[in-house]
Amino acid sequence: MTRSEVNIAAVDDLVKNGHQIASRMIAESLNIPKTVVLRILKENLGKRELCACFVPHSLAPEQREDHVTSCQDIIAIADVDKNFFNKIIMGDETWCFAYDPETKQQNSEWIGETSPQPKKLKFQIPHIKNMLIIFFDSQGAVHKELVPDRKTVNAEFYKGVMVHLLKRIQRVRPAAFCSRDCFLLHDNAPAHKAASVCQYFTQKNVTILYHPLYSPDLSLPDYFLFPKLKMKLKGLHFADVAEIQEAVTDELQKVQKMEFSAAFQKLHNRTKAYIYVNGAYFE
Repeated sequence: MTRSEVNIAAVDDLVKNGHQIASRMIAESLNIPKTVVLRILKENLGKRELCACFVPHSLAPEQREDHVTSCQDIIAIADVDKNFFNKIIMGDETWCFAYDPETKQQNSEWIGETSPQPKKLKFQIPHIKNMLIIFFDSQGAVHKELVPDRKTVNAEFYKGVMVHLLKRIQRVRPAAFCSRDCFLLHDNAPAHKAASVCQYFTQKNVTILYHPLYSPDLSLPDYFLFPKLKMKLKGLHFADVAEIQEAVTDELQKVQKMEFSAAFQKLHNRTKAYIYVNGAYFE
C-alpha cells in the first residue's frame, strides 16, 4: 500500500478532526498499514506526537503581559550591567521528607520474561519532614536555614531569616554587602511580602527584584537546585529531623560552583525565552 494522495488527504482530514486520534485507529479506519500511516504523518504532513504539558495555572492575558514586562525590565538592566546576573541572590523554601520514594526510572529492575510487574506503594507524605530555606547566587550557597519542627514560616520568622541572611552576606560576600550592589529575588509568598519584612528591606537598603506571579520557569530553585537536591535523597530513609538536616547539608555542599554559575546563565536565557513566547509557560 503506497502513500497515495488520497491516503495522505484522508489521514490529514482525520487528524484535523481529532488531534488525539491514535495511528492505530487511523490505520483501521482507512484499512492501510500502521507503518504507512506513521510515514504519512511524519514525512508528508510534518506531524509529531507530543504529550500535553501540565502548567501551574491558566494565565490571563494581563498575567502574561506582566511576565513579559518584568522580563524586559531584567534584560534592560542586564544590557547595561553585564555582571547583573552574578549580583542576584535568589531564595526559596522546600520540604524535605524522612522518605521520598524513588522515581519510576530509579525503581526499575531486571526481571524474568514471565515475572509479574513489580509494584510499589503510592507515596504518602511522611509525618517526619523539615523545611529548608536557602539563598544562593552564581558562586554558590550564601545562607540556609532548616526550620525548627512545628515552626511556621510567617512574617515574624521570615524577617528573622532576613536578618541572618544579611549577616551572612556581610561575611561571605563583603564587597556586595558594603556597596549594596546585589539584588534579592524571592517569590510572592505571604511572608515574603509582609509589611514588616518590606520595611526591614527598606531600612537596610536591600533591593528586591520583582518576581511575577505564577512564573516557575524563572525560579532557579524550582528547576535547578531543589530537583538536584531531592533526586539525591530519593529512596533514602531518615529516622528523624536531625538526619534529614545532615543529609540535606551534605548534598548541598556537593553542588559545584560551576553548576550555580551555569544555572544563572540559564536564567538569563529563560528570561529571553519568556519574552519570545509572550509570557506563556515554556517548560
